[in-house]
Amino acid sequence: MRRLLVIVLAITILSCSSNKKENAKKIELADPQFFELRTYYCHPDKLDDLLTRFDDHTMKLFEKHGMINIGYWVPVDNSDNKLVYLMGYPSLEERNKSWEAFMNDPEWNRIWEDSKADGPVVDSLVSQFLHYTDYSPKLKVAEGGQTRVFSHRTYYTNPGKLNDLHARFSNHTIDLFEKHGITNIAYFGMDSSHVEADHVLTYFITFPDTTARSASWSSFGNDPEWQEVYQKSIEAGRLVESITDELLIATPFSPLK
Repeated sequence: MRRLLVIVLAITILSCSSNKKENAKKIELADPQFFELRTYYCHPDKLDDLLTRFDDHTMKLFEKHGMINIGYWVPVDNSDNKLVYLMGYPSLEERNKSWEAFMNDPEWNRIWEDSKADGPVVDSLVSQFLHYTDYSPKLKVAEGGQTRVFSHRTYYTNPGKLNDLHARFSNHTIDLFEKHGITNIAYFGMDSSHVEADHVLTYFITFPDTTARSASWSSFGNDPEWQEVYQKSIEAGRLVESITDELLIATPFSPLK
């Protein structure tokens, strides 16, 4: 598994696409309205074991219990030894039912016990509940086509500025992203169960590779239209207090690549 991930990373990061676009069939997922972004931090040297467990068993059991596998990624710089993945459900209530059934499944309990025979695999995890924003594209899986670099960006707004940030993205930013070769994947607000819900926007965008990412961000940042939009949006105060941006590469078994 480690060798396969290294190959995928090398193809994605070190090679440019020479402006040649691969044809890819887009398949819209079953229509989830509720999402969960989960991040697993593994014990040292256990990430491959976790990836194998997901590939061989966990994803199939998720599907068995009505969960929708969307995307599985590892960071390009994975110093934290982690796996990031996105799941979809009809609702929070259905999510809870599915997880209860999954956790009580004898097959899962056997697999989990077997996987930690040489020590526990996961040290800790973080779970976030999400909803589409009003302007988010619907998630689609690309069947065929080339593997891309994903950017997972989270904006933490200043007090009272989240709606202004949503308006800027809805009215301007997402179209300008596409103009400069940045593909919009999905935009999420946090569920009200999180204390951060009133000041967080998190989203996924993609690029063919890291070289294309640098070029796209440069052209976007220098676009006079964007500069005008940005300046107008902050006349009454800056919208964003801080941003996190993590580059991710899809695992070989990820539905979304």
